[in-house]
Amino acid sequence: MILPVQDDNSRKSELVRVAAGLFRDRGFERTTVRDIGNAVGLQSGSLFYHFRTKEEILVAVMALGITSTTEQLRAALAAAASPREKVAALVNVHLHSLLGENQAALEVMLYEWRSVSPEQKPGLIVLRDRYEDLWQSALEEAVAAGLIRAEDPRLLRRMVLGSLQWSVQWYKRDGDLSVEQLAQQMLDILLPPPDGQ
Repeated sequence: MILPVQDDNSRKSELVRVAAGLFRDRGFERTTVRDIGNAVGLQSGSLFYHFRTKEEILVAVMALGITSTTEQLRAALAAAASPREKVAALVNVHLHSLLGENQAALEVMLYEWRSVSPEQKPGLIVLRDRYEDLWQSALEEAVAAGLIRAEDPRLLRRMVLGSLQWSVQWYKRDGDLSVEQLAQQMLDILLPPPDGQ
């Protein structure tokens, strides 16, 4: 069972966040334990006080990103009063997390999956499925309410998540759109505003 890093002020949490940036920028294979240690001011051997292997650090990075995003989405969905607001929460939370504070960890989850051993994948799949289940429920509710036309809400979920996740490749923070504006424009394509707005 994968337990995400909980204490944001802990040394372990700092290691995970630094490793996320290094794994994203250099790739998991090209990042050494020494690189991570140097980035946080520790000897590479000292990292093994917190983690047994470099892969364990990778798994912690992925778990932190998906768990944090899931918690944010769960809270946003609980505050949403309608299926339309729930779909807005899906898009907003995902983009703000993906293009914000969780960007490095989520990009590592997206692009370094092949580096995770078969023994470690089941725990990450459980975390991923919890997040996708929140998406699935909200999209099914929107389809049932007639807000979105989709014969297969599972395909809808995959299509929308895939589109949002690709934004890490082309979105520029100093570009024409803020994350809020991007989320609104993407939401308008997915879910046109009600008549009269």
